[in-house]
Amino acid sequence: MKITKKTPIGISDFKEIINENCYFVDKSLLIKEVIKGSKIILYPRPRRFGKTLNLSMLRYFYDNSEDNALLFENLAISQEQSIMQKQGKHPVIFITFKDVKSDNFENCFSSIKKIIKQEFERHMYLMDKLNYFQKRYYEKILLETADYSDYEIAFKNLCMYLHEYHKANPVILIDEYDMPIHSAYVYGYYDKLIIFIRNLLSACLKDNNYLEKAVMTGILRVAKESIFSGLNNLDVCSILQSYSSDKFGFTEKEVEKCLADYDLSDRLPEIKEWYDGYNFYGFAIYNPWSILNFLNRKTISPYWVNTSGNEMIKNLLQVAKSGVKKDLEILVENGSISRVIQDNIVYADVDQSDDALWNFLLMSGYLRYDNLQQEGLYWMAELSIPNKEVQYLFEYEVIKSWFNKTQNDVKLESILDYLTKGDLNLFKYNFIQFCQNSFSYFDVSGKESEKYYHAFVLGMIISLKNSYTIKSNRESGFGRYDIMMIPMDKSQRAIIFEFKKVNHFADEDFTLALQDAKTQIIEKQYASELLALGISNIINVVAVFDKKEVKVEWFAAFDNES
Repeated sequence: MKITKKTPIGISDFKEIINENCYFVDKSLLIKEVIKGSKIILYPRPRRFGKTLNLSMLRYFYDNSEDNALLFENLAISQEQSIMQKQGKHPVIFITFKDVKSDNFENCFSSIKKIIKQEFERHMYLMDKLNYFQKRYYEKILLETADYSDYEIAFKNLCMYLHEYHKANPVILIDEYDMPIHSAYVYGYYDKLIIFIRNLLSACLKDNNYLEKAVMTGILRVAKESIFSGLNNLDVCSILQSYSSDKFGFTEKEVEKCLADYDLSDRLPEIKEWYDGYNFYGFAIYNPWSILNFLNRKTISPYWVNTSGNEMIKNLLQVAKSGVKKDLEILVENGSISRVIQDNIVYADVDQSDDALWNFLLMSGYLRYDNLQQEGLYWMAELSIPNKEVQYLFEYEVIKSWFNKTQNDVKLESILDYLTKGDLNLFKYNFIQFCQNSFSYFDVSGKESEKYYHAFVLGMIISLKNSYTIKSNRESGFGRYDIMMIPMDKSQRAIIFEFKKVNHFADEDFTLALQDAKTQIIEKQYASELLALGISNIINVVAVFDKKEVKVEWFAAFDNES
């Protein structure tokens, strides 16, 4: 019989789905795995694979603020009597960072402060039993007047207050913990934010005697050394591990039931071609977002890849060096490539390491893996495109935007040759010509035009990584340079790039913008990092642009002569 339940498109609150009698694929046995699992668990999964809904389900299971037992009475977990005895026994701290997508640190930190404030407001009843000093701290959080260090210990303190009030250890649930980190990487404040996030998480998760359980979700496991240092009790359950592999995304049996419930079983072959193909440690997994949208609309469409979140992927691939592009062409032609596989990715390496890029694509849901096996110290796997939906993204959103391979790659090699061999006037001329002839007016006309030029140059020079260490958006001296090329042979020339958009609102022209950029390099002492390495042969390259029009000047670090 055809089902008439509403498909919960865009609804991630478990209670709302159950109470509104929305269609629900039962993942409640995740609760059992969490309870029997490690004290601190991280679930990295691609976006829109059910992370927020699962975390919401855990929230209503643990939460002792109201009776939620009826929400689970018809679910698989209700048959687990020993587990159900734990329902409603703990206070819960529930945080989601999924909407923290700021373009600078100040706005990002402000958003996080408000999120922390909201959770403190939700537990306002605690104020009745706090001492004088605890109340003062609580009030500062509510008024958003707390110090930076106060926010670093906010969750730890809230844990203590909840424990003292309820006489039960709280459960911490953090959804999309890495979303602020993702934005910080894209917009150039990664190093600053990572310190705050590391301190925030370490304070509440490390050696916290008041903590019952912590569960986090995200897209990536950000490498231990960058954010999870000291958390020896962290259990990372990625797509490379068996633990909870079938609890995010839909299994084949679940999809078959979905289609049968909506009288759409005859559509299974095309559904499989478009939305199947993910491998979560042996489980064949379908994209749940696309399946639900199909059930709602009854038509095949690239639902997942047409949602937001692809911008970074597109940018990385559009500026990828020729080797990456050739490998991706193999993938698009239904081939596979063998690569080193790891789940501890550092964002800062994604645009500088081929292995990091491929693993980023894998963990983000744009590739699948097969034949995972150890070879010496490394794990290797065959990577391929999982389904037609993702293939659509690569074919129509990425490859079509690449430059003509036979012409532009040769031109770019010449430009790099001029740059590294010191023919800077030829570099200047050919770089300007290439930008004017190859760039789209629409690519370089918007608010992100500076980032477009930045990404293009970064992608162009990354092929030189065997001779240079390439750094992007790093602090040096009293500021943050755009790109730095550090020669491995210290007798060779180092190069610093600075990009600047002509600011017409400040009555700038190219002459003023060029001078402003040059002054910035000198006053901020960008060359200090190189000098500390014993490199004194340094050239500064300034690129100023207004849409497709580009002006380039260069000058030696110590003579200020172009």
